[in-house]
Amino acid sequence: SAPSLSPQAILAAQRRGEDVETSKKWAAGQNKQHFITKNTAKLDRETEELHHDRVSLEVGKVIQQGRQSKGLTQKDLATKINEKPQVIADYESGRAIPNNQVMGKIERAIGLKLRGKDIGKPLETGPKGK
Repeated sequence: SAPSLSPQAILAAQRRGEDVETSKKWAAGQNKQHFITKNTAKLDRETEELHHDRVSLEVGKVIQQGRQSKGLTQKDLATKINEKPQVIADYESGRAIPNNQVMGKIERAIGLKLRGKDIGKPLETGPKGK
């Protein structure tokens, strides 16, 4: 059998264009992605069945009005809060599943409440603790 070559020797041989046969480790190159895809499809189905609470259209309208009153596009607002424009679009159309962190950032960016009973009311910005 061929003498076992050091990685350097193999690389040198490959650079010279020689055919180098190295033993393949089992399953090393196999694509394991397909397991993930199955799970995501399953997750999608569960999401459909569970009907998570989506952002209400009321909240979406408030975001839109607040954003427009500040003269911001969806992209501007997204950039401001460090999210993708699609996130803003989803919130405004009521497709998003509310995320408190994102909601908080949007509230601060547009200065309007999006949660609780005072939706659409100006955000009382207390003294900044900085």
